Amino acid sequence: MKPGIKTFLIHSSLFIVTFITTTLAGAEWTYGKSVLVGGYTWQDFYSGLPYAICFLTILTAHEFGHYFTAIYYKVRTSLPYFIPLPPIPLMLGTLGALIRLRQRVYSTKENFDIGIAGPLAGFVMSLGFLFYGFTHLPPPEYIFTIHPEYEKFGPDYANYVYAPGFLPEGSLNVYLGKNLLFLFFENFVADPTRVPNIHEIIHYPFLFAGFLSLIFTSINLLPIGQLDGGHVLYGLVGHTWHRRIASVIFLGFLFYAGLGFVHPKEGMEVLWYKIPLFIGFLYMAMRGLALSNRDTWMYALALFAVQYLIVTMFPDVRGYSGWLLFAFIIGRFVGIQHPPSENEAPLSQGRVVLGWIALIIFIICFAPNPLEIVEIVGEGQVIGT
Repeated sequence: MKPGIKTFLIHSSLFIVTFITTTLAGAEWTYGKSVLVGGYTWQDFYSGLPYAICFLTILTAHEFGHYFTAIYYKVRTSLPYFIPLPPIPLMLGTLGALIRLRQRVYSTKENFDIGIAGPLAGFVMSLGFLFYGFTHLPPPEYIFTIHPEYEKFGPDYANYVYAPGFLPEGSLNVYLGKNLLFLFFENFVADPTRVPNIHEIIHYPFLFAGFLSLIFTSINLLPIGQLDGGHVLYGLVGHTWHRRIASVIFLGFLFYAGLGFVHPKEGMEVLWYKIPLFIGFLYMAMRGLALSNRDTWMYALALFAVQYLIVTMFPDVRGYSGWLLFAFIIGRFVGIQHPPSENEAPLSQGRVVLGWIALIIFIICFAPNPLEIVEIVGEGQVIGT
């Protein structure tokens, strides 16, 4: 088999599998229809298409933004590799997609253009889908077709169904956080009588997929290392300032992610092993700072000490532990620093403006707590991420 045909088959197969798994995920998030439960039909599968088409269109736009810009600069690159996730509960159907640059980019300008093209393309597509979703919201009674048990409470169902005691013990309640852009659409674009409850947005495929796409965009635009935002920051401030700013942002991100992960209320029967394990985790994540071994341990201990002091003084203060894995991936694999470019010519004024716009997009798309999962335990709730 010719290499070109083999490569095409790999990329197309990954996309087809990802399309299937994302459609299955969409059916489960929107209507609670799981392929792992008996009685699953083709109609159930089709119900996941709005979510899959929206989500994958945005991801595809993002990756081809990188791809076509790289081609423009004659940088050899791969087609997007889509990453499917198995159709199990609480999965999104995909981990996204990536392209592989097959040669080094030597120019700051080229790095900047290739890096920023993906997030901008995905962001524009997200705006379109979110605008459509918020301007075509179904009537409030739509939620009763998914949760018929809510109907007896009428329009005020939210005052009853989320109270302790209504949902059976062991069930999960999932709701989204908010970012500035999502709040703008809710307050200035949507019909306020049709805006869904925060717990039910997962049943609105254009809103849910659009929100997830904004989160993916904000993650890519984190101004750290060789993430898209790292390329943007490098182009704006150069190597020396990028090293300083990216390190501070990474430490702040790691600090927030781990805040409250180790809590005094857990008791010594848990803390005696959880504290050293978590400090070791922080040390491993911080290796990307390229400090000496001693300094890395000191940073890890200091970060943990401040986190523990804060939650001791303010027990209800918590970060979002869902970011810990991503922080670890950045620190250990993606890298916190950006390698120097051989051609450090400054960006044009237009690119500088575009770079600052991209960082503003990061701010309005980022949600500190994007997804909360609440397990019902007796009379109360235990929150996980």
